[in-house]
Amino acid sequence: MNTFFQARPSSSVNVHEEIPQPWIEKYRPKSMDSISAQEQTVAVLKKTIESQNLPHMLFYGPPGTGKTSTILALARELYGPKLMKTRILELNASDERGIQVIRDKVKNFARTAVSNRRETSDYPCPPYKIVILDEADLMTQDAQSALRRVIETYSKVTRFCLICNYVTRIIEPLASRCAKFRFKPLDISNTTSRLKMICEQEAVNYNPQTLEELAKLSEGDLRKAIMYLQSASKLHKKEMITSESIREIAGVVSDDLIDSLVESAKSNKDGTQLEEAVTKVMDSGFSAIQILSQVQDRILDDFQFNEAQKARIGEFIGQFDKYLADGTDEHLVILNLIKVISDTSE
Repeated sequence: MNTFFQARPSSSVNVHEEIPQPWIEKYRPKSMDSISAQEQTVAVLKKTIESQNLPHMLFYGPPGTGKTSTILALARELYGPKLMKTRILELNASDERGIQVIRDKVKNFARTAVSNRRETSDYPCPPYKIVILDEADLMTQDAQSALRRVIETYSKVTRFCLICNYVTRIIEPLASRCAKFRFKPLDISNTTSRLKMICEQEAVNYNPQTLEELAKLSEGDLRKAIMYLQSASKLHKKEMITSESIREIAGVVSDDLIDSLVESAKSNKDGTQLEEAVTKVMDSGFSAIQILSQVQDRILDDFQFNEAQKARIGEFIGQFDKYLADGTDEHLVILNLIKVISDTSE
């Protein structure tokens, strides 16, 4: 005899329990009014929503300033949460960057006309779709040229939004067909206010000085700031989040360690002693890029160097940054940096 068993959810598991989300997704702005620090861009886009005559758009600016969140919030206000699933095509051009993707995915989506059907009377639902190409500056030249032709051909039924960090990497024939919107890094007050809101929602124990420190370390990148905050909250749980833990999570070298490195360079001319000072810092596991940046700030604030010496060191720092980008050994780069500071301080 066949016996059938029906699986039942365990009584100890709440099937309706909310699945935990990364805070960068949980607190992603859902409307244009909740976008932080981009007042001019938001004001212009709101006018386009009222007229329903959306142009092709080019969003550019540093990471974590709200470019993707803005176009998704705009699409939600145009179509509503249900209809936008069929009216929006979102692609990350860093993964799908070749000409074949433009010819297949983008062209096939863009060529299809849509009706003026409304989900509800609350949403305008204009009769066109939107294609979002994130990190468009990583697309190949051929793909950008093919995209220009697709934009020209299907502009009546499809609008395009290109998102990039470096607008100079977008070919001019493509950029000239888009309305450009620059997203600026968030200032400390805007970043701090958003972090404070998240702390209150998540019951995070904090003090204002720590949030200001976090806003400074994120350098206008709100996404980075929220990720650091979530990591710190997991580390401290119900305890007070400290500035020291934020700096540790962000990979920032302590000021004492940077000071000792620069002072060693100024006082010691012996190669062995300089090597020991560099080894001490590198053994701490910090990134050479971070060390380079903090040493530069330290030199600029050092009154013992004149303007000519600072300029010479800054020139070498630029070269060393290029070496690191090309894959040069980090220990050798920092050792060369300290040798340059030592020679310049004579």
